[in-house]
Amino acid sequence: MNTKEIDRRRLKAAIELSRLSPPADSHYAVGAVITDANDNVLATGYTAEGDLHNHAEEAALAKLAGRDLDLSGATIYTSLEPCTMRKSRPDTCTELIVAAGIGRVVLALREPSVFADCHGVEDLTAAGVEVVEMPELGRLVATINGHLLAPAPTADAA
Repeated sequence: MNTKEIDRRRLKAAIELSRLSPPADSHYAVGAVITDANDNVLATGYTAEGDLHNHAEEAALAKLAGRDLDLSGATIYTSLEPCTMRKSRPDTCTELIVAAGIGRVVLALREPSVFADCHGVEDLTAAGVEVVEMPELGRLVATINGHLLAPAPTADAA
């Protein structure tokens, strides 16, 4: 299986994980899968796993804490662009990924500007992290988060 096929399969798994996130008007439903350089799954996470304020990437990374792993060859697959702004925690998901030393991020959809103006792709790239976008899977993420991304009714629709 080539890298693109592996990325697609793992990213679809992250998107499916996002369905475990409790629906809320205050956060996106996001899923994350972390694999090592040999495509072995190291950890998974989803929004609000374990704590309502947990982001998917944060939940997955927390499972690796204290394991003294070299994550430079690891990939984190996340259904939505890692955040660059948080109200509930001091560290953003982008900062956590960089601090963990993860060398590669694969995502389906850039964060829409519903809650914040996110620049995760740019920040990760600037930090030397390889970023791969698979926007062809973005519609799945948008559908799962339709409660936040649905167009507002127009006056004509009334």
